[in-house]
Amino acid sequence: MSDTQAGQIGEDDHGHPAASKARLRLWLKLLKATKHVEAELRENLRTAFDTTLPRFDVMAALYRAESGLKMSELSSVLRVSNGNVTGIVDRLVDDGVLVRVPVDHDRRATTVRLTNAGREQFAAMAARHEAWIDEMLGGIDTSEIRAMTDQLERIASTNAKREG
Repeated sequence: MSDTQAGQIGEDDHGHPAASKARLRLWLKLLKATKHVEAELRENLRTAFDTTLPRFDVMAALYRAESGLKMSELSSVLRVSNGNVTGIVDRLVDDGVLVRVPVDHDRRATTVRLTNAGREQFAAMAARHEAWIDEMLGGIDTSEIRAMTDQLERIASTNAKREG
């Protein structure tokens, strides 16, 4: 096993730890792969369903929350500001995909949820979305997927501990 394979930290030609450079290259490759997959998904959603990825994301969050979500909860789930979600929700309501429901005992708050038509529309999009992902990542076998998933979960867990 080489020094790099064993995880020993050497130095690169500039005196920086080699592991640090490798981690930077890994991040750049993850970012490039993510951007490629996201761009293809955006194009597929546009051409197949005349929709956008943010609209798909809003519908996905609400599909999982059958009883709906308050706007603040939806923003939190999507990790975006209320302002970013409001315009998307407005258009989805206009399209008959979502409905706003007043929250009992809070006149300022509303819950949004998918209509039956919205649930059906999202189910069709989700099935195609899964097929597109399966096609794009089809060259990765299940053992590699498990290993990559474990590593990504470890990264997320480590960073969550730093934040909290």
